[in-house]
Amino acid sequence: MRAGWTHVAGGMEESPGTAPRQQQKKPSYPISAGLRAYLRRYRRERELPVTYERLRRFADSVPLNDAKGRPTLWESVFYDPFEMESLQDDLKRVYALIRVDGDLSVMKHLYIDRIDFCAFGNSTPFRIRIVNAYNDNPDYFYIKRGDASRIYGLELEHLLSPNRLNYLTCGGTLVEEHIAGIPGNEFIARWLGSPEISPVRLAKELVKFNERSFVRLLGDMRSYNFVVVLTPDFEGAQVRIRAMDFDQQSYEGRMNLYRPQFFKDNRSLALFCVKQLRLETAQQYQREEQVLILQRALISEERLAMLLAGMSADTISTWENIQELRSTLAEHYGRDAYMRCESMGALVRENLESIRINVEKHVPGRLSALDGETEN
Repeated sequence: MRAGWTHVAGGMEESPGTAPRQQQKKPSYPISAGLRAYLRRYRRERELPVTYERLRRFADSVPLNDAKGRPTLWESVFYDPFEMESLQDDLKRVYALIRVDGDLSVMKHLYIDRIDFCAFGNSTPFRIRIVNAYNDNPDYFYIKRGDASRIYGLELEHLLSPNRLNYLTCGGTLVEEHIAGIPGNEFIARWLGSPEISPVRLAKELVKFNERSFVRLLGDMRSYNFVVVLTPDFEGAQVRIRAMDFDQQSYEGRMNLYRPQFFKDNRSLALFCVKQLRLETAQQYQREEQVLILQRALISEERLAMLLAGMSADTISTWENIQELRSTLAEHYGRDAYMRCESMGALVRENLESIRINVEKHVPGRLSALDGETEN
């Protein structure tokens, strides 16, 4: 098994074509009864005062430019004045629910500064800009159409990655917190060669991010679909890469679409890893992340089992994609068990089993000692 990002030669030809993304949109899948039961069980499904359909009833809009005056994919929307006052109050309640479980007593000084809409992409989201009146500090959250693929992606990120996510659903509405960080494409253009960032730390995190995406089958991690988070440390900045787009969770049939190293947009990152890491070091970091994924899975074993059971019974891809992916995964891991999988949820479960077998093969009894470990 090759370590992510350190095998480049010939790989980029396997990345997706350059057709406009609008032509590659996956269908939106409804939230099934099984997934809805999971969301209620873990308090993700709540009554919300604002729904996606309510926000769709805006009266007018204007294009939104960025801080440098360049056009963006967003437009600011406006509502009837009689609707706007109550809408702002209700949006503050939604923000209070995702931040402090609905406690409005600490939210009185906040106000809704702007509501933006983006017609580009699968979720056609609304972005709410909320500001602290005392210090002008802004924050954002998003209201989108509920899509089963995206919700499975959010929950798998919450359970199997080092990142925790706040989101809520209500019927066909999905509310997500903002994931802060430097967009991957901007990071490549402005920060990749920065002397403030340890090259080895960055390369290590790229390998780990590649492995996380592949094991839990999160697709389309091109540079504009993840962010880079830098945390100052006494010996240079620590680096964390976070996915911010979960629309392509377990949909595609091509295996390499779940490995960020193979996207043309990420080529400079792949070459960076080849330059910074020996293959043996990359394999070490890959194995470290596999062990940590298993540790997270054990900590939330019951919850993950319920999620994967619902996901296995759900339709979030085509039968053709499932057949193609299970064949290539069976060859990649050398395990015929994949050929018995009949859903994307089953393939995610089998991936977890594959890395468990790999870890146990090298260090028998390793998993029984995981509970006392910490992430690094």
